[in-house]
Amino acid sequence: MNREYEVVIIGGGPAGLTAGLYTSRARLNSLLIEKGVVGGQILNAEKVDNYPGFPEGISGSELGRLIHQQATEHGLKTIIAEVIGIEPQPKPIVVKTTESNFTAKAVIIATGSERSKLGIPGEEEFMGKGVSYCATCDAAFFQGLPLAVVGGGNAAITEALHLTKFASRITVIHRRNQLRASGIMQEKAFAEPKIEFLWDTVAEAIEGENSVKRIKLRQVKTGEKSTLDVAGVFISVGLKPNTDYLKGVLPLDDGDYVITNNKMETEIPGILAAGDIRSDSARQAITATGDGATAAFYAEKFITQQ
Repeated sequence: MNREYEVVIIGGGPAGLTAGLYTSRARLNSLLIEKGVVGGQILNAEKVDNYPGFPEGISGSELGRLIHQQATEHGLKTIIAEVIGIEPQPKPIVVKTTESNFTAKAVIIATGSERSKLGIPGEEEFMGKGVSYCATCDAAFFQGLPLAVVGGGNAAITEALHLTKFASRITVIHRRNQLRASGIMQEKAFAEPKIEFLWDTVAEAIEGENSVKRIKLRQVKTGEKSTLDVAGVFISVGLKPNTDYLKGVLPLDDGDYVITNNKMETEIPGILAAGDIRSDSARQAITATGDGATAAFYAEKFITQQ
């Protein structure tokens, strides 16, 4: 494989795929590097019903596949590898991966984020044995069984609603006394008879034998402790940006997100960022694709002005 490109895009979610589509259409020799499965976090969405152009909704996996197909048809090349470092100086920019090193005149960072962990006893031990971060991936393993969802945002409620197709009961455990999810998501959850809520409650440990059997809880206002018998725990308590490889290379905000201007440019010429990885991102598929298009436009402008 060629090791020299005009543009290297890191991350294969909606932002990275759209950036690749636009740079490839601009006839820039472009490489997209994805460490896992092309599509990003949107693959976890069984149905995306707020993406323009799909009035009946579309699955996240299908949306990701279609954007990747479109970008590939315009010339985008894709490899599966993990980026472990970036060297911006001297030119060209060097992108180091687990497979090889690549050079580029411009780099677009779109590595997004991953689900945060609770950091409680049993979470790591029962990973894949009842502890999950993806209902779309694992719900079918829990047919007719009671489950818990930890979290109160859109992602958590989406998980809970999906689980109703499989579980006998879903208990949403939230540390506050009201959900952070959007109004329409709350309406759906409150109208679902299989979903119940434990307010002002946090998970303190996950227990079991060969698989999850129970979750230990604490009521934050009274301190009262309790145990809930469940066969699985789905954790959805926020996102952590995938920026470990960027520390010391780019300025990050207090949450370790990449700081950019409205052109998606970082303070290092030729390095741009798009999507969920960006500070103050709306973290929606549609805004990620917009970021990707913007980043591609200004990457092309940077290259042509050199």
